[in-house]
Amino acid sequence: MLSIRIENNTPALKVDFRLPMGTLSAIVGPSGSGKTSVLRAVAGLLAPSHSLISFDNDIWTDTETRYFRPCYQRPLGFVTQSFGLFPHLTAAENVGAALTHLPRRERGLEAQRFLELVGIGGLADRRPSELSGGQSQRVAMARALARKPRLLLLDEPFSALDHSTRKRLRVELKRLQDALAMTVLFVTHDLDEAAELSQTMVLLRRGQVVQQGPTRELLRRPSTVEAARLMNFANLAKAEWVDSDSSGITLRWGDVLLKAETGPKSPPEGPIYWTIRTTDVFLVKDGHPDESSLGTILSADVTEIIEMGSSVLVSVIAARGGGELLRLRLRPGALHRHNVSKGSQIRIALNAQSLVLLQS
Repeated sequence: MLSIRIENNTPALKVDFRLPMGTLSAIVGPSGSGKTSVLRAVAGLLAPSHSLISFDNDIWTDTETRYFRPCYQRPLGFVTQSFGLFPHLTAAENVGAALTHLPRRERGLEAQRFLELVGIGGLADRRPSELSGGQSQRVAMARALARKPRLLLLDEPFSALDHSTRKRLRVELKRLQDALAMTVLFVTHDLDEAAELSQTMVLLRRGQVVQQGPTRELLRRPSTVEAARLMNFANLAKAEWVDSDSSGITLRWGDVLLKAETGPKSPPEGPIYWTIRTTDVFLVKDGHPDESSLGTILSADVTEIIEMGSSVLVSVIAARGGGELLRLRLRPGALHRHNVSKGSQIRIALNAQSLVLLQS
């Protein structure tokens, strides 16, 4: 397990989390949230005022006992946002720079092997100025892997690349991680990237952890209003706690009673916030054979329709609701099949299993 506990003033950090071994984990947050500083502390490039960092029960930093293992003694590889290639060296020589512990001939063979591992074995003699952004990133990855690290750190590894190259290299990263069974920690501001690559996610804002856990669970059920906003949940509404029983929590949203499967068993102080994914707000078709199984059904007026390639984002105001906009995501064909247009009235369903109650 990678265990990270850091308190620092400049940059401001107060984090405490653990990440599983042999998987790909992501730290996600906006610019200035402290993501890179956490990586630098793990790498031994930043010495926080208070920290305890260990990997597989091997302590790397412990300020209480004044123990600090230098960067070069930590079994890790680090790919920075700028890749950090030496401009006067070829791709093979850049990789070989991490292999100075080997004899020169063996160094060249190993460098070539790792270039082939990342799919650019034929570019060994090219200098960085002769490489594309994606090729440079692969050289940096090969160099980081050449020392056979147990932990790979990636700082915004795809941010400088074009969209198609980013997609291609995400697949390559997953392939490498699976093949090498390596522990990988990367930071990104791109939630879609983290969702696609990681098994575990840490949400960071202003140097503090907002939420952490399995990526799929975080993307489905944020725990706080702040986490929901960081993960771009389009639906966020305020209600009143009414009751709790064996069937779940009852809320009053405007003049409507809603059910949530889980939530506070006693009245919280002040209002309670709730969210639901756009894909979990259902369009109720006329003549549905079992409407009672869908949840709370509401009439709603369509206020906006935005076509977004393979899906359509529909904004509605629910009759007798709390006044907030709700958004649901449909396939383009559903608009025509069910006569959904701006100004039309539709019926939507909010299911208790999909309604997520948030800590404010």
